[in-house]
Amino acid sequence: MNAVTASLIRMKAILVKEFRQLSRDKITFGMVVMIPLIQLLLFGFAINTDVRNIPVAIVDQSQSQYGRVITEAVKATQVVTVVARYATPKEGERAITAGTVRGVLVLPRDLDQRLAQHRKAGQWLVDGSDTMVSSALLQLQNMPVDHLVSDYKAQQSSVMTPTFEVALYFNPERRTAVNIVPGLLGVILTMTMILFTSAAIVRERERGNLELLITTPVHSIELMLAKIAPYIVIGLIQVVIILGLGHYIFAVPINGPVSQILWGTLLFIAASLTLGLVISTIARTQLQAMQMTVFILLPSILLSGFMFPYEGMPVPAQWIAEILPATHFMRMIRGIVLRGADVAVLWKDALWLLGFTLFGLLLASWRFKKTLD
Repeated sequence: MNAVTASLIRMKAILVKEFRQLSRDKITFGMVVMIPLIQLLLFGFAINTDVRNIPVAIVDQSQSQYGRVITEAVKATQVVTVVARYATPKEGERAITAGTVRGVLVLPRDLDQRLAQHRKAGQWLVDGSDTMVSSALLQLQNMPVDHLVSDYKAQQSSVMTPTFEVALYFNPERRTAVNIVPGLLGVILTMTMILFTSAAIVRERERGNLELLITTPVHSIELMLAKIAPYIVIGLIQVVIILGLGHYIFAVPINGPVSQILWGTLLFIAASLTLGLVISTIARTQLQAMQMTVFILLPSILLSGFMFPYEGMPVPAQWIAEILPATHFMRMIRGIVLRGADVAVLWKDALWLLGFTLFGLLLASWRFKKTLD
């Protein structure tokens, strides 16, 4: 037997051992199959840059037949979905600030006169903080509706081309950095917070410290809280770095009060840390914890609205997105930083993050206690 043959035999033995070890590692083996399968199907259907069904509101002060015709024409484009009607533009502005709608179509009282004089038929109030959504709404600026309105006019000879004025709120220059920087805060916090705590219990197990914890009077919930406390400070430091540099380098406006940014960020940091703890109680090795973190991170980036508009995703993908803490934080941080909203206005997302944190802590404590048993 020559040296080459002997080397191949030794390599074969190691190769067989690696495959057997991989087959025994159920979590890793499952990740090898499920990560590409699930994410291919999920992102293949979910990611869509052709924005449709944007939630908007109508303020029809004309209360005329022309106003109803124009409203139906806007709805027929399928670019928008009318989810509310308000009496005044001020109510529409408040709805945009709260994130209830992305745009408001205002049809003034003198709509009939405007159409007769070939003037602007109305005005779109648009949330410009999301550049992709605002671009889709801007397509409706010169939407032709003359053929629809002409059916209701006695004079068929005049040619009308009613268009709309557009007021872009919060990002009139449509700069991408204004939308990206607050969203990037959610991505970085998701990555670091989950990654730090996903290996917390696993590290104790691998170092042999888990047996020592069994003999101490520390309760499971106390251990969970003590594990996440240091990383809250780290998360707040990252917030200062990202928003501070984003404001001074990229001129990202910070329209909301610092106290509201702090409360919203603390809720998200707590939710992300408890998610990491849950992963840490499931994984048996730090490699498995890393794999699970990646499994959570990719949907958090692609389905949360950071890169692609939430409204453009199919309904099943939106259901999955609603489970992720990053989706709720994207709405909160952009609402607070860019639109000047507060946590009370965004109470649904805040309440969900708080509930997720409490549930995650209880689940992680229960699983850790089960592990000790």
